[in-house]
Amino acid sequence: MPHTLASLVNHTALKLIVLAGGDRLDVPVRWAHASELIDPVPYMEGGELLLITALKLDAEDPEATRRYVRRVAEAGVVGLGFAVGVNYEEVPSALVEAAREADLPLLGVPRRTPFIAISKAVSAAVAADQYRAVTAGFEAQRELTRAALGAEGPAELLARLAAHLDGWAALYDASGAVVAAAPDWAARRAARLSDDVARLRERPAPASSVVSDADGDDRVELQSLGTGRRARGVLAVGTGAPLGTAERYAVHSAVALLTLTTERSRVLQEAEQRLGAAVLKMLLAGEPEHARAVAGRLYGGLLEAPFRVAVAEHVAAENASTTSSKASEGRTAPTESTSSVPSTSVPSSGAPTAPPSSGAAVLDALADAMESAAARTGEAVLTVPDGGRLIALLADGGAAAAACAAYAAEAEAEARLEASSRARGRSERAEAGRGEGLAVGLSAPATAMAAATAYGQAGQALSVARRRGRALVEHEEVAAGSVLPLLADDAVRAFADGLLRALREHDATGRGDLVASLRAWLNRHGQWDAAAADLGVHRHTLRYRMRRVEEILGRSLDDADVRMELWLALKATSAPTQE
Repeated sequence: MPHTLASLVNHTALKLIVLAGGDRLDVPVRWAHASELIDPVPYMEGGELLLITALKLDAEDPEATRRYVRRVAEAGVVGLGFAVGVNYEEVPSALVEAAREADLPLLGVPRRTPFIAISKAVSAAVAADQYRAVTAGFEAQRELTRAALGAEGPAELLARLAAHLDGWAALYDASGAVVAAAPDWAARRAARLSDDVARLRERPAPASSVVSDADGDDRVELQSLGTGRRARGVLAVGTGAPLGTAERYAVHSAVALLTLTTERSRVLQEAEQRLGAAVLKMLLAGEPEHARAVAGRLYGGLLEAPFRVAVAEHVAAENASTTSSKASEGRTAPTESTSSVPSTSVPSSGAPTAPPSSGAAVLDALADAMESAAARTGEAVLTVPDGGRLIALLADGGAAAAACAAYAAEAEAEARLEASSRARGRSERAEAGRGEGLAVGLSAPATAMAAATAYGQAGQALSVARRRGRALVEHEEVAAGSVLPLLADDAVRAFADGLLRALREHDATGRGDLVASLRAWLNRHGQWDAAAADLGVHRHTLRYRMRRVEEILGRSLDDADVRMELWLALKATSAPTQE
């Protein structure tokens, strides 16, 4: 416990007498200092017991004494010690009255008690208090180290730390989710600090901040964990008062131990990624049994049940914002399909390769979200960075797949907000580095035997997601959709305009309605009477128009390919724009 004025008064060798402020003797004393300056305030730090003989102070002048006492009290001096029998045989009543008015403790120091004795007593008490704090800190460090090395790991460490602090502690993972808390009720309180944790994680480690919880009852200190560019986690400690020396030692020890744990986990994670890349290569090469053998217990369970393949890419901010309106429409518009099958070649490198710097943070955050969700439920997840993409194997219906969908939904909402801000001529979010987008393609559920097919499906879905500004597209949506939305592509429109240009120019001269006639004829599958009825003309008139179409285009309508191209061209030029 810190030394107090009461401790000095009770010190039998000092013989101090309480003259004023007897109800305030429990304040801590940081130091004892003797000064005869009329204005010692510039040399005070606060918390001192100021010892005086009133050599230069007219202690019998009520006004001068009142100004002096008020000034030192406002400077944080916790008490005055007045030497009796040096310059004044008795303590001047004006000084006693001024101390009472300022509610400042005033102690009488007998002539036989030198000021140096008081200073030594305070110094010895401060040293003893510091020794106790350091000793307690070292003991906490040993206890926390044993907890960190135990079977329960961080959970036990947090429990010991919370007990030392007489408060609570919580650990957040790289995604900002609470992974452990002590006591158990602290998890709810820690969850309310997610925004503060997110802001701290954006700063390079190590970093710290002090916040208040939502109820304002606790002083919460946040400490980032890790030694790299990005924080690998965050430690939160909540206490009712600022941390003392011993508590500070305990927190610093916990930060060091948890940082070592997270850095070790990062090394293991990199090794796991290399192993995961090898497993993925074998799966895509059609060797599921070899993949299972290499995966062992680490990924083996993932390959024994249906899983999904996810392929993710970063989308630059400007692309994310300019296509965000398509993301909104994509939820209600007919879902697309594609006949192009992307390559199912093995990822370019067996070892993890960092994505480009512009998208590294986005893909890293997605991987963190999926891995953290999987860790909380005990399921396996395989993530492999591959150039500018992230490839993942996720248990079908598992927590990692749900985290992937949630992260994509948040990225899509960010893109829409960025587009809205740009439309209003605002650039605050762009200046803050927000609006970075994401495109994810997700395969249908597959087994290890069909991993290559699932990888191709994920690539197809990713292409659709990129083209339409969607953050996530599942292959089931692609396969169950319509080809018509694909006709909104600019290249398709250009082809359609070129194919139909001659017919439109003919119609523009008022010499007929060939385009409408062609559309009606194709819609009726070449049935003359039905198509003529739709147009309100005689079938011979329609036959004449179709011959003119063939003459102008130089193509025969008897050719099925020609009819197909013309039908697609008509659909493309009549389809609403997706811009």
